[in-house]
Amino acid sequence: MPKMNDAPDSAITTGPALWPDVETLFGVRGDPARCWCRFFAMTNPEYKNTTPAERKSHLHARFDSSEPEPGVMAYLDGEPVGWCAVEPRSCYPRIESSQLMRAAAPGLTELPDPGTIWSITCFVVAPGQRRKGIAAALLQAAVEHAFTHGAGSVEGYPVDPAARPKASAADLYHGTLSLFQTAGFRLVDTTTPGRAVVRLDKVSG
Repeated sequence: MPKMNDAPDSAITTGPALWPDVETLFGVRGDPARCWCRFFAMTNPEYKNTTPAERKSHLHARFDSSEPEPGVMAYLDGEPVGWCAVEPRSCYPRIESSQLMRAAAPGLTELPDPGTIWSITCFVVAPGQRRKGIAAALLQAAVEHAFTHGAGSVEGYPVDPAARPKASAADLYHGTLSLFQTAGFRLVDTTTPGRAVVRLDKVSG
């Protein structure tokens, strides 16, 4: 099981994602190349009725829009080694309608304008590059990206390995609870076993 909360390697750099680097990182096989980080950006019927190539086009279109980049990248020695998806929560219909969010609903009404909440939904770290703190660097970059573009709060939906000891490495693409808590996120809800909703609010001033 990969550790996702190591201190970042000092050689890691981050920034808003560039489409060619996303293509390079996701490659042509494996989960990223099948999903193209569209699972949460589509309803269940939409996702089931699209091919990987169509999902890729869907994500590519986000980069061609006038909206902020839909994620951030991490680089090591100039090569893309990590991705983190972050957008307004309204861009993720599956998150907004999920059982996780319905269970957590009582604790998610603290902001007067839910439109100011951005969501972090997915981490991708290149094979052979784990345990270098890439996820921690990506999380920091994702928070900065969201706040720069008007977010009032940033949410995550991590896995708690302590409550889900059988969670596989593939299950941790949401990030781990300790990763978010180390970054200053506060726990909002743990109603769903092994999953949490966490939030980091922008400090005024």
